[in-house]
Amino acid sequence: MLRVLHYLFHTRNYTFVILHLILQGMVYTEYTWEIFGLCQQLEFSLYYLFLPYLLLIVNLVFFTLSCVTDPGTITKANELLFLQVYEFDEVMFPKNVRCPTCDLRKPARSKHCSVCNRCVHRFDHHCVWVNNCVGAWNTRYFLSYLLTLTASAATMAVVSTVFLVRLVVMSDVYLQTYVDDLGHLQVVDTVFLVQYLFLTFPRIVFLVGFVVVLSFLLGGYLCFSLYLAAINQTTNEWHKGSRAWCQRCPHTARPPAAEPQAYRNIHSHGLWSNLREIFLPATARYERKKK
Repeated sequence: MLRVLHYLFHTRNYTFVILHLILQGMVYTEYTWEIFGLCQQLEFSLYYLFLPYLLLIVNLVFFTLSCVTDPGTITKANELLFLQVYEFDEVMFPKNVRCPTCDLRKPARSKHCSVCNRCVHRFDHHCVWVNNCVGAWNTRYFLSYLLTLTASAATMAVVSTVFLVRLVVMSDVYLQTYVDDLGHLQVVDTVFLVQYLFLTFPRIVFLVGFVVVLSFLLGGYLCFSLYLAAINQTTNEWHKGSRAWCQRCPHTARPPAAEPQAYRNIHSHGLWSNLREIFLPATARYERKKK
């Protein structure tokens, strides 16, 4: 069991990439096989019905870019370039620290990824779903992938829910009565309607439940990621800053008389500058100047 967990979460592999594509394929197969045709019979707008497919195409493009784009691997060749990009805060990112694995000087905001076995510039996190690190050069693709994935799940949830509601309204089921197990006449309530729909359209109801839950989970993570992007902070920095004040960590060497320094985000320069930095990485600007 430990070997399986180590393989899944501590080595680069395509397990979750394949699982991602399978789940996405199953959801869209059910949508195409049942919901799309039934919605056409109820005269739904085609623009409305084709929107999930448009989002799927855009999402797969950004998913692919997130998977294959170099996140910002630090090498001997670009080490000096990366060292000039961000200022060292001397708290979370002190100067003249070397990575013992890569034997490179660590630029500010970089981190060694034990899964990929490389140092990554502006390291955010390692994502098993794209089998790649999220760093300076592919954060923009990852955020776009996450945004379109959330939008596609939410759109499918809305279309499917509206279909079921319209079906209930047109069939007048909610106006009916039924006899319960004790022989009493009961008015149709929400619980009865859900049971009725589940028995009539089990796959559609299951799909609605799945995409609704997925929409909330993805939406929450998307909001968190956009918040970090807005304040120019990475997941790695947020995790370190919330877990402990860097200089108060017992593993950090400092003179006994020195006062502990609290971590302060020195890289935030306003909303638009922060977003521009993500969608136009600083190293790209340095490389253009160099040329």
